[in-house]
Amino acid sequence: MKRTFSTVIIVAFTLLAFTGCSSKEQAQSHTQGVYLLIDTSGTYAKELDKALAVINYLLGTLNPGDTLAVAKVSSRSFSEKDIIAKATFIKDPIKANAQKRAFRDRVDKFSKTIDKGSAYTDITGGIIQAAEYLNEANPGRKTVLIFSDMQEELGKGTVRDFPIELSGIRFVALNVTKLNTDNKDPRRYLGRLEWWQKRVLNAGATDWRVVNDLEHLERVFRQS
Repeated sequence: MKRTFSTVIIVAFTLLAFTGCSSKEQAQSHTQGVYLLIDTSGTYAKELDKALAVINYLLGTLNPGDTLAVAKVSSRSFSEKDIIAKATFIKDPIKANAQKRAFRDRVDKFSKTIDKGSAYTDITGGIIQAAEYLNEANPGRKTVLIFSDMQEELGKGTVRDFPIELSGIRFVALNVTKLNTDNKDPRRYLGRLEWWQKRVLNAGATDWRVVNDLEHLERVFRQS
């Protein structure tokens, strides 16, 4: 059966469109989206210098096409207003470096505004906001880093005891310091981490881990 010229053109464009979509999807699958939540409550706010070191590591490690956002965990954290800095790094090295400098400047400016910690710690609200942001950015790999002692304390009227959706996102708790009550009874510390693990995994998260040795962050981002 003979093909007309117009049929050949249609087939050719269809193949090109399919190839283009495949290339785009392949490129996207190698991108990373990282959302860092920083606990600013109580005495944990004093750990901020370590969080800044984590941000420096991320800025030096993430590649063109990757997305990075840093947000604070405060009394009520389900808000875009809590995002301190955000960027998707472009391919041009010079412009990407300018993006990273501007990102770090915004973080540095924020760090100088923390005189005392927030009254409450809405970790769940921050997690929901992080998931919303990463799902919208839609990178190939989604990671939420939580820089906190993981002790959630909610103010009056703040409701968080409902199912949440975290499918396709992995979670890493960083620098989970021990509270005075944990020193008295280590089961409190272990139980707190176990509770959060169940919460995020039951919500569809792909992984949960705790990393307290910040010198080995490369293990977190090592491609499997």
